[in-house]
Amino acid sequence: MSVMSTTLDADLCAAAQAHPNIALIKYWGKRDVPLNLPVVGSLSITLDTLWTRTTVRFAAELPADRLRLNGREDAKQLRKVSACLDLLRARAGTGLRAEVTSYNNFPTGAGLASSASGFAALVLAADAALGLGLPPATLSEFARRGSGSASRSIFGGYVEWALGDRVDGEDSVARPIVDAAAWPLRVAVAITSTAEKAIGSTEGMNRTADTSPYQRAWIDTQEADLAEARAAIAARDFERLAAISEFSCLKMHALAMAARPGLLYWNAATMAAMHEVRRLRATGVPVFFTVDAGPQVKAICLPSAATQVAAALREIPGVLNVLETGLGGPATRIAVADAVAA
Repeated sequence: MSVMSTTLDADLCAAAQAHPNIALIKYWGKRDVPLNLPVVGSLSITLDTLWTRTTVRFAAELPADRLRLNGREDAKQLRKVSACLDLLRARAGTGLRAEVTSYNNFPTGAGLASSASGFAALVLAADAALGLGLPPATLSEFARRGSGSASRSIFGGYVEWALGDRVDGEDSVARPIVDAAAWPLRVAVAITSTAEKAIGSTEGMNRTADTSPYQRAWIDTQEADLAEARAAIAARDFERLAAISEFSCLKMHALAMAARPGLLYWNAATMAAMHEVRRLRATGVPVFFTVDAGPQVKAICLPSAATQVAAALREIPGVLNVLETGLGGPATRIAVADAVAA
């Protein structure tokens, strides 16, 4: 793999790696679509072995921004990428266009938070290329403008994205609450489809907000869910975290299913995997599930159960693959050569 130009100006080129995150207390709904301001706070874990690696090069000879995602030009995502880069260009006082090359080592646009890791890596790489040195909270804010959940992928471990109350959104940023090493859970991701989901998250959130009769209840009960999850994490209480995480997951999907027309992100293998996780837990295996806006099932477990959980998920008809990972660290700058060789 190679970038589109072989003449890289070290002062205006940088690369970064970021990891996707999965929300245990779900984010669903925007109170301001252009700013990606949420209607509820959320809490997530950052994954380890799944990553996005992104190179950003600003150059005077570029007439417009370019984006190559997984080796292909991506006009669909370019508008959002350019809008996000505009935030950093404005801060740097430059009009230079950028060449962006990005790779994911996991399915893109399929309910595995590729936009979260993608925009976190983009913001960090652009910040480094422009020499801005922005603080983590600002990086989180700018990443949120590209994709809401990207605000959380700036950080590692257990992360909470604050609802905030400012109209400009400057206080709606994420913050780390517990390091990955402090409670090193494991995650088995059951891939039940590699196709891009038919209804994207933003469209799904807007439809839900406009038509679901459960929207008000979703908003009114979220703070109690967050408080419960914080307490479970602080106490390292796995059973308590399992209960509130599955509750939040099923509540989010019930909210979306009640939209008109209803949003059905699951397939048969998704359902089978969720039932298998509950069967395992009933036999004493420490594991619970969560599912984002897509068909993939994330089974979170204690390290002692990781091999058993992954093996059980692999036996389910319709499960194409199982990705095993631990909890990961924050978005980091990497050498351009490492990103190119991804």
